[in-house]
Amino acid sequence: MLEVETTADMAAMVGKKLGTSDWVTVDQRMIDLFAEATGDHQWIHIDVERAKKEMPGGKTIAHGYLTLSLLPRLSHTIWKIKSRSRGINYGTNKVRFTAPVPAGSRVRLHQTLKAVDKIEGGVRLTIESTIEVEGETRPALVAETLGLSFD
Repeated sequence: MLEVETTADMAAMVGKKLGTSDWVTVDQRMIDLFAEATGDHQWIHIDVERAKKEMPGGKTIAHGYLTLSLLPRLSHTIWKIKSRSRGINYGTNKVRFTAPVPAGSRVRLHQTLKAVDKIEGGVRLTIESTIEVEGETRPALVAETLGLSFD
């Protein structure tokens, strides 16, 4: 895990890979809980029996936004700013769901720091985030995310 002392120390990492997360399994229970939380009950996500017959690979797939929602969890295993008061997800400049995440798949996150901009009391981080599906050549997600980190 990459650890820096202060928000300002992140500037030295611009253009560099921050690291790769641990693997996490996206199982049917996680998908079902996400469907309940969001109200997105499309059958491709929750109907295991129908997916066996009608989906490529015979499995349900995770919601794209479920995949996106894993970024904070996975990034916490990649890098850390030790002396900061708080961090806030600020948004995204671009998100693409480029391949499905079948139920039972393992995924991990790769992050590269694209920019660090000073803001009042801290920095705005622009990070390229890519979620890999184990055994697949195409990533499931490519996103440019923004976070605020305060001193």
